[in-house]
Amino acid sequence: MTSPTHDAASNPAWTPPPGKPPLSSRMMRSIWRNLPAKRHDVGWQPGLVVSAADGSPLITDHYFPRAAGDFPTLLVRSPYGRGLPWSPMYGMLFAEQGFHVVLQSCRGTGGSGGQFDLWRNEAADGQATVAWLREQPWFNGTLGTIGPSYLGYVQWALALDPPPELKAMVVQVGLHDPYALFHTDGALHLENALLVGVGMEYQHRGMAPSLRATLRLQRRLREIVTAQPLRGAYVSALGREVPWLDGVMTHPEADDPYWVGASPGEAAERLSVPTSLITGWHDALVDQTFEQYDRLRRAGCETALLVGPWTHTSALQQGWPEVFAESLAWLRAHLCGDRSGLRPTTARVHVGGENAWRDLDDYPLSPVTASWFSSPDGHLTRQAPTGNAPLTSFRYDPADPTPSLGGRLLSRTAGPRDNSALEARDDVLTFTGPPLSEPVDVIGPVTARLRVSTDTGYADVFTRLCDVDPQGRSTNVCDGLAQLRTVGEGPSEVTVPMSYTAHRFAAGHRMRWQISGGAHPRYARNPGTGEPSVDAKTFTPIRTTLHAGSVLMLPQGAGAAQPFGDHQPDA
Repeated sequence: MTSPTHDAASNPAWTPPPGKPPLSSRMMRSIWRNLPAKRHDVGWQPGLVVSAADGSPLITDHYFPRAAGDFPTLLVRSPYGRGLPWSPMYGMLFAEQGFHVVLQSCRGTGGSGGQFDLWRNEAADGQATVAWLREQPWFNGTLGTIGPSYLGYVQWALALDPPPELKAMVVQVGLHDPYALFHTDGALHLENALLVGVGMEYQHRGMAPSLRATLRLQRRLREIVTAQPLRGAYVSALGREVPWLDGVMTHPEADDPYWVGASPGEAAERLSVPTSLITGWHDALVDQTFEQYDRLRRAGCETALLVGPWTHTSALQQGWPEVFAESLAWLRAHLCGDRSGLRPTTARVHVGGENAWRDLDDYPLSPVTASWFSSPDGHLTRQAPTGNAPLTSFRYDPADPTPSLGGRLLSRTAGPRDNSALEARDDVLTFTGPPLSEPVDVIGPVTARLRVSTDTGYADVFTRLCDVDPQGRSTNVCDGLAQLRTVGEGPSEVTVPMSYTAHRFAAGHRMRWQISGGAHPRYARNPGTGEPSVDAKTFTPIRTTLHAGSVLMLPQGAGAAQPFGDHQPDA
């Protein structure tokens, strides 16, 4: 793309309008603490109209510093409206630090014209908005993008063909792959799909409608997630059929033509725009962040990574001081030429268990993998078994599904939780290591390799790493799920990615490997029949047998306190 000329002296003089940001935004801004002191008062131009790629009007608000000078521009495109919390968090906070901020409602949302169609219009509408920016007298030709979740998706969409003005991106708890948001290995992320549906349908309408819809979903959640069939059951909470939600729920296979063009993730493979990635260990999209980080690093793109002890929502709440400081430093460095706020290392991660931050040259740091094996007596041991004999089994009943507890969700119930009650269920297996004589750090991607057989041929397997303290409290660290299609009487092998972590198991603590047949309603129930979960009307209980040779693979990152010893379980 050819870069247009941006000559501030040739532009007509721009007289800032008198408007102040909305009162609700100013009030929210006043309650934040531990943020940098503001540099400028903020002005506001609401209700500007930008033509989308198809000519639809995109309603746009402009926040700006009330000061003389040449300021770079941040583009924030959102399907969730332009009010709270986006107005104070992005419009006000960054304008008072010396940026023009353009906050725009995506097509078909927040008063913008046209029809919202999940992911399909963002690349073209982003380019149309940049074309509009070039015509503004206050635009100096230096552009950055910022935003979380779907606001990250629109950044990747723009980066497929990055305009020459784009000099920096900040993707916070960001999305690039819609398929991976809604499915894992063909299993539907049921609770997340419902929450995304409510967010997309109601948040752009304002806080009151959004809150009512969220409460309605909470009241009816059990009725919806246990419906037979699931297809269309969400209507009682969302109030109408939503075509895009039907589409994502009913296409569980990643290679389905439905998903062609959905992910702009390939943009990272050739991107040269400096990009900051921010996520949390319990964010529902954490794996997407690590995928993009790996792509950017392999492409030689200047990249920074911040991973906190956050969920998808708490990163923008309790984590906001750290997230804002990281974002501001990156934007100042690449849009304003002030690199004084950048940290010296590429990655900064929060280490669970230790409750401390570590600066790392990269993540993960080529860790050595330690293998821990399940034993018939419920122990987790470093000693590899011989043979492939059955160890134990459990019965998963879709009519009484194993419940989900914490983990990587979009809801406020995400994150670390006490798993003791869950582990007391008959349909949950646990294998526990001995008390550690010295601290052990697990830093990097965790993986399980299971040898299993089932009596129906169809099942899910959910596997989780937990930290058990001396009082017996078992807290989830990371987890994953895979679908099984077993053949014949012998065991089949399945590898389950369990996400990434940075966690210290303290001396006296124990490692626990938890295995079950699902986590409902985080994932839709496997009916045991081979039917798609959204269409199943008949359920069959599943007997899943775990065989010797099943192994939990833990990465011991560089800088770990002590190497894994050849610990044996207590007698």
